Amino acid sequence: MQLRCLDLGLVEYRRALALQEACVAQRRGGVGQDRLLLLEHPPVFTLGRGADEGFVLNAGRVPVHRVSRGGQVTFHGPGQLIGYPILVLPRHRRDVHVYIRGLENVLIETLASYGLEARQREGLTGVWCGTDKIASIGIGIRRWVTFHGFALNVDPDLSYFDAVIPCGLAGVRMTSMARMLGHPVVLQAVKLRLAEIFAATFGYQGGALLEETLWNTHGLTGPTSPGPENAAPTGSKSACPVDRATPGPKGLSQPSSSTPYARKPTARTSASAGATARPPSC
Repeated sequence: MQLRCLDLGLVEYRRALALQEACVAQRRGGVGQDRLLLLEHPPVFTLGRGADEGFVLNAGRVPVHRVSRGGQVTFHGPGQLIGYPILVLPRHRRDVHVYIRGLENVLIETLASYGLEARQREGLTGVWCGTDKIASIGIGIRRWVTFHGFALNVDPDLSYFDAVIPCGLAGVRMTSMARMLGHPVVLQAVKLRLAEIFAATFGYQGGALLEETLWNTHGLTGPTSPGPENAAPTGSKSACPVDRATPGPKGLSQPSSSTPYARKPTARTSASAGATARPPSC
């Protein structure tokens, strides 16, 4: 069993959601491999399953979707790196908070590799540079298969966040790698670096993840955002991309039981393996 990292390019949100659902169904059925889907979305606001719609101040013409992740409202758009890990959590690591801390550590280490000091904040989910938030996390877990994931602001149009109260945190200021560094940042380079750090953090053996392991699923959405006529309808099914893409070079091996997700111990939470976990996220 291997970790497959897929670079899907720009994907309309509902289509990406259908892809996740298909991948989760496969993994729940014992089929396929763990995957990390890396992509961008056209502008969209998303609400977690229990989010307050009042946190959407003025969506304008930007679509709004309520989905089965934790957390409140957030924005996704071009220039933001989205990661959707579809992983079967091993029995000895079935701890929702430990998994979330692992995602935060992936983001913190990725930012550190660019010279940015980022951190977690007590009682909050996500990653911060000083008092500004640079990455959000909103996950779902279905019978211990993960979906949804994280959003890292590389160089998006941050003005979209003015239309919402991000993560339901009044007064929060969102930032980006480009703003913090003072110059443009190539998202593709961040994507490759994050994939390597993700593999190491989650214990996949075999060394660095090579660029050739990432490939585009051509024909999935095309080079630009699809119009409404091409959007997948809500609830539609789609083949998991790893089964439709031409296989790339060999991926990474089974996770090592000795590699922790997080650098620091965290409190455990109880969640039934027979139900969808509902973790606090954003």
